[in-house]
Amino acid sequence: MSAAPFQLPPDEQRLLTACLTQDRQAQYQLYQRYKAAMFSTALRMLGGNRELAQDALQEAFVEVFQHLLDFRQQSTLGAWIKGIVVRRSLRTLREQQRLEVAYDQEHHPEPLVPWHDNLTGEALDKAIGELPAGYRAVFCLIEVEGYAHREVAELLTITEGTSKSQLYYAKRLLQRKLHYLYL
Repeated sequence: MSAAPFQLPPDEQRLLTACLTQDRQAQYQLYQRYKAAMFSTALRMLGGNRELAQDALQEAFVEVFQHLLDFRQQSTLGAWIKGIVVRRSLRTLREQQRLEVAYDQEHHPEPLVPWHDNLTGEALDKAIGELPAGYRAVFCLIEVEGYAHREVAELLTITEGTSKSQLYYAKRLLQRKLHYLYL
């Protein structure tokens, strides 16, 4: 027995259809409907920097309206928009990190894990890739994508407690892998 194809709720479908016809009122409605939740996502990913989060949110909604035709209606409109906000926030974060030239001890305290000087992004990616699938999914969603445990629990259909414990064990396993790699 195959699952029924995903269908947008009727009010979302009407809003989407109106936005696709460049209806400015509908576009404003869409923005108003999702801006608070999406701002919260951007704010969390950007370390509480409200100005960066607002910029990322605006840029994300520009992308939303530019790519609305690409929405395949395989999920809710909110989930699709959130993916765009997450990716835009990550780009903003990477852009900001490139601008940070000087090391500031006050803003960057010593890491909890003593990283080896020769640790590369490739080695870190490899170690993350070697994590068991459940650990890896939770680790990436929380530590890379910036999702909350509640959101991860919903996405993966697990409990919040399972999300928290999987993240804890993923970090411990990752620390051990990197420790042995760089002894």
